[in-house]
Amino acid sequence: MESAPPLTPMSLGTLLGRVAHEWATRKRIFDLPTARFWQPSDDVDLSFEFLGRPAATPIGPAAGPHSQMAQNIVLAWLGGSRLFELKTVQVLDDLVIQRPCIDMQTIGYNIEWSQELLVHESVEEYVKAWMIIEILRQWEPLREFVGGDPGPHVFDMSVGYDLAGIRSEKVAGFIRAMHDASDEIERLRPAIRADPTGTFAEFADIEIPSTISTSVTLSTFHGCPPDEIESITKHLVDEHDLDVIVKLNPTLLGFDRVDEIIHGTLGYGDVRLSRQAFDDDLQFERAITLIGELNDYARERGHRFGIKLTNTLVVDNHKHWMPDDTMYLSGAPLHVLATALLDRLAAALPGQLMLPGHEENGGDIQVSFSAGVTKENLADTIAMGVRPATICSDLLQPGGYGRLAPMLNALTETVRAVGDTDLAGWRARRLTVAVGAGHRDGAAAHLADVLGPDLERYELAGNSKLPRAVDHDLEMWGCVACNFCVTVCPNDAFFKVPTPKDDERFAEVDGRQQYFVLSELCNECGNCLTFCPEHGDPAMIKPRLYLERDRFELAEGKRFFVHAGEHGAVAATAAGGADEDVPTLIALLNAAEGLPLALADQG
Repeated sequence: MESAPPLTPMSLGTLLGRVAHEWATRKRIFDLPTARFWQPSDDVDLSFEFLGRPAATPIGPAAGPHSQMAQNIVLAWLGGSRLFELKTVQVLDDLVIQRPCIDMQTIGYNIEWSQELLVHESVEEYVKAWMIIEILRQWEPLREFVGGDPGPHVFDMSVGYDLAGIRSEKVAGFIRAMHDASDEIERLRPAIRADPTGTFAEFADIEIPSTISTSVTLSTFHGCPPDEIESITKHLVDEHDLDVIVKLNPTLLGFDRVDEIIHGTLGYGDVRLSRQAFDDDLQFERAITLIGELNDYARERGHRFGIKLTNTLVVDNHKHWMPDDTMYLSGAPLHVLATALLDRLAAALPGQLMLPGHEENGGDIQVSFSAGVTKENLADTIAMGVRPATICSDLLQPGGYGRLAPMLNALTETVRAVGDTDLAGWRARRLTVAVGAGHRDGAAAHLADVLGPDLERYELAGNSKLPRAVDHDLEMWGCVACNFCVTVCPNDAFFKVPTPKDDERFAEVDGRQQYFVLSELCNECGNCLTFCPEHGDPAMIKPRLYLERDRFELAEGKRFFVHAGEHGAVAATAAGGADEDVPTLIALLNAAEGLPLALADQG
């Protein structure tokens, strides 16, 4: 039997219609409430330069589940992200990734490592996100909720994993399209008028910058030879005229140091390191030479070079909840490893990194960071001088994209509290404090903190609490209404509808909220299953809605094909034994806060 693709993105017209419909019916965008939209402060400037490009805040989603689809990227932008590391694109774009693929039960593990869309679909998703953000920047109803001018943002490509794949026409075409998206923008532009609500028709002819990205973060898979990393970087500079950041692996610390931190200091005794991964990966002394050589190469050609800390850590799958033999560790323990690696690199490359205390001596190698960044450690992370701090694991926790604005608000307050008005002045102050306390620089100071007074945040004892649970089987209608499935889904596949208790049709329907799955956006990653307090998988048990008839027919189990009925009402067809639920479903989807999108273009 033919299988369905893991994801079927919504069209630009449907997404814009959803924005307009949700705004009109519940004052939200992709289920994010306006209270979680970020508004910059007038007295503190959080902007920075990413490889010479201005960005209004120093955070954004890491290349991963939060930067793959258009609505993901828009949600992150609303939350305050201004640097977007787009999900890694590679030549093998028809991968079969086993499910579940994300495990955030305590710290963080995953087995998904590349885009789940075809390369041409990735281009379209990134261009759609770029266009929607440009429209929302100019949309008057939104301005009071994003502080007027939301400031500049940057899209940073991510590609991998070897030179042959990156040289392929498929990946080369992706890079060219991101460098000049004019053809794709014009192809998609008519969809702005296709918004069923007509809300955004006035923006159909606005000017949209055609250059989406001129930088790339190179994601080399574990075990990539140093000569290959060198060749890929030079190819990207020479062939595609790009500034390049090379993502490094925590294995650079060496097996013994990682073992000491993970098992000895942090106490994660169950984590099984792979010695082979350390033997196969880039070694530290070669990395030091390579970083200097690649920076010189880029600079001589008028380009910028940087490094990113770090990739995830390869470990053996001791939990066996996800199906692969190996998995990739992230979250709190990775933050300690990445900080330790930055400390070691800063000591080995004095005056070469773009960090406080190094820049004054000409340091121009940008350092970006992605490892267990949270609201609690964001300020200390940014104080090291990294630019930006990208986030994944924390956004997979309850609250999801709504966790971004509180992070930025906390950072703003930290800067304001000492009388500074921008990140540069504040970082300089933090460097003075660090040196005064006997540390070499901000990286050494932060490492001392994470291994000392802040250790509880990162060790096993502070990260062992399991998600909330209740002894009840999850059902299609009614639940504890915790809202976790909505917020922990990176793809915004879930939405909720209040149960109209004043309507006698719902007298027998339990629960104050009902939850639904937009199945084309669900890739069964397993994150909602992890956080649902009840027994069962919300992605399979809650009403599964399809907007595409072909996907509906290929699917199995209880499901509903949702389409436009008479006089604009929502209609539905059931399969898999769900016919008796159709009346309740239709009544809910036609309520005041019903289906969060218009169906005029669905047919």
